[in-house]
Amino acid sequence: MASRPQIAVNAEAEAEARAEVRSAVHLGPVSHGDEQPKDHFKTADGVRFAGSHLIIDMWDAAHLDEPELLRQAMVDAVDRSGATLLHIHLHRFTPYGGVSGVAVLAESHISVHTWPERGYAAFDVFMCGDADPQTAAEVLAEALAPGRIEINEHRRGVIATQ
Repeated sequence: MASRPQIAVNAEAEAEARAEVRSAVHLGPVSHGDEQPKDHFKTADGVRFAGSHLIIDMWDAAHLDEPELLRQAMVDAVDRSGATLLHIHLHRFTPYGGVSGVAVLAESHISVHTWPERGYAAFDVFMCGDADPQTAAEVLAEALAPGRIEINEHRRGVIATQ
């Protein structure tokens, strides 16, 4: 039986994220006096929601069969967006190429699937809290230099404002 590769985890970031979640999850939005719950929801345009989920399609993109370049692009996207990287795993498909993977964040995730033979990359960027998924999208676009990019945003976990 082949041994499984070790999974690298940012233990310090994971511990901090778990502590924040434990302190934020009080079986509902409990506040202490005037303090707001630390659920990391956002408010924009009068709407309260868990986070922004960007669906990103890149066409005529470069470097789609280069896992290390994609890894660095994702790490840079996490850093510049203000998110916290917990773990990243990418897989290169052989012999035909293409890369799939995910960066697990304290604020959610970035995933990628590439089709180098089509010049196409599909990214999902979902972030809550103060992390900025639009910045992550810009960083990914800088790295892959697509000829065309389409970004659609979906607000996850929309709740009624009070």
